[in-house]
Amino acid sequence: MRVARPRRAVIAAFAWLILTPVAAVAQEPNTSTAGSPAPWSDAWTGSAQGVYPVGYSVAQPGLPGPAGPGNQAPLLTAAFPDNQARNQTLRMIVHPSVEGTSWRIRLTNEFGTQPVTFGRAYAGLQSSGATVKPGTNRPVTFAGRPAVTVAAGRTVLSDPVAIRVTDAQAQHLAVSLHVAGASGPMTWHAAAFTTSYLTGPNAGNHTADTGDAAFPHSTTSWFFVSEVQVQRRDTATVVAFGDSITDGFFSTVNGDDRWPDVLQRRLDERRPGHRRISVITEAIGGNMVTRIGRTPGGCTPCDGPPALDRLNRDVLERPGVKVVILLEGINDLGGGGATAEQVIAGYQEIVRRVHARGIKIIGATLTPSAGTAFGLYGTPETDTKRRTINTFIRTGGVFDGVADFAAVTEDPANPGHLLAAYDTNSSAGGPGDHLHPNRAGFLAMAGAIDVAQIERFAKEASGKRAA
Repeated sequence: MRVARPRRAVIAAFAWLILTPVAAVAQEPNTSTAGSPAPWSDAWTGSAQGVYPVGYSVAQPGLPGPAGPGNQAPLLTAAFPDNQARNQTLRMIVHPSVEGTSWRIRLTNEFGTQPVTFGRAYAGLQSSGATVKPGTNRPVTFAGRPAVTVAAGRTVLSDPVAIRVTDAQAQHLAVSLHVAGASGPMTWHAAAFTTSYLTGPNAGNHTADTGDAAFPHSTTSWFFVSEVQVQRRDTATVVAFGDSITDGFFSTVNGDDRWPDVLQRRLDERRPGHRRISVITEAIGGNMVTRIGRTPGGCTPCDGPPALDRLNRDVLERPGVKVVILLEGINDLGGGGATAEQVIAGYQEIVRRVHARGIKIIGATLTPSAGTAFGLYGTPETDTKRRTINTFIRTGGVFDGVADFAAVTEDPANPGHLLAAYDTNSSAGGPGDHLHPNRAGFLAMAGAIDVAQIERFAKEASGKRAA
């Protein structure tokens, strides 16, 4: 388990700014009556998981693949020769789940060891690659100032910025950050499966650029950006809370075909032109429910805080959350050697805390992993534990609903194994690893979710809040 770092003071030049602690967000309006400001809801999130480049280019115990959660990203030795940003600009591409005109952006230095100064920040609509649609790139301010310093272990939420997103299925936001000076260790989300862009070191401030000439480097990770909020009425947020299978391992880079992406499209198709439900992904490759097996020398820095520890940050304190879909536990079994009972106890604590906030929670059954060559994922003992857990999810009466991912991904002719059609790599091509479903598998998983139930849960939760 990670030991929390002490809070640091903001440097004197920015003492006027009140920074947000890691486990807190700004208070949001509880009503949306006529004449009152519309509340804020989450439209995109990328769980902060650790410090770059942990999990990037060396094998990690208990994690899939030779390079841990960063194994889909291009090497960044030219962009970050000493593993930090130095007077350069990062253009992070994120995909909001709903339309809107007013946005707030959260910057994070949660895992940093020194203050990071962002000299300027801009946000606009991505055109293609690192280019920004002319006329949409807007300066982002913080308490009215163009620059902000974020202390180690802290986050900061921007002022509202006006950008008109009219088609969330097609439009992406380009969030450009100028790191003034040296950043020190960089907080990141390793496996974004979305391409973002970087200038070279000491290239200076290019946040206002709409062209891409200054951005020669690409990355499929997100740095320093962890949340985008939208201000609009009657929007309910659904959190997909999980590990690498939810994070999109073996999905198509820039394909937006993780199972939460597919779920978003299914919900949109039911009400064309009326996006009222926002699906966000709070998932980390290698993440666990429990703290089992998290010993020194393990993969704690790259698999992020366990679900029990990040539940407040990533779910309970996100604005507008009405429903959670939980898919975690296979890493506890295959990476940590936990018992089924330990995972179930973790579920029960998560459900209790979620229900205490008036939020509904759907349990997703664990997909099969027999044949996996690393860790304990492929053993008969793990499969037996997985089945015990899935029986609890289906029949234990703890969850408000069930998404039976196991039923739609397991090969009936080869129990314990993924269907062969789902066991390839949509991102890189070639064979799968017997653990991560591909694009076809994600389509099947999203199809197993009762979207009418999600709509009903969201409406019920919204009604209770308004009352």
